[in-house]
Amino acid sequence: MEILIWIVVFLATFLLMEFMAWFSHKYIMHGFLWILHKDHHHKDHKSWWERNDLFFVFYAVISMYFFMVAQFQFAIAIGAGIAGYGLAYFVVHDIFIHQRFKLFRKANHWYAKGIRRAHKIHHKHLGKGESECFGMLIPPLRFLKNKK
Repeated sequence: MEILIWIVVFLATFLLMEFMAWFSHKYIMHGFLWILHKDHHHKDHKSWWERNDLFFVFYAVISMYFFMVAQFQFAIAIGAGIAGYGLAYFVVHDIFIHQRFKLFRKANHWYAKGIRRAHKIHHKHLGKGESECFGMLIPPLRFLKNKK
């Protein structure tokens, strides 16, 4: 029974991270820390590394904290949920959408297309205040409709 609780804690943390990604993207990255996120929208840099990648490092540190400290019973499941979301975010955002590695280029699934559409709309505006679609794995439903 305990393993079931570990799985539920992991999944709940993973799902909560989608909300955290949306919240931090909308109110922090497009808010008072726009200076770190701006280079991701403007692409006026030559480096593979973006200041925006510091947000990934921030959540990785939080995940590692839960793994290392483990002061309560399900801390490792929480750390794994954060790390699992970070891995999913990296694969979807950095590899699939922005093609930092040339993989998954021909994905033709309705969900994959919906995520790409929503992210494209997000990057349509270059300013910090005009953007929409701040989530990653759960885009607005209008982008998941079967469009060609």
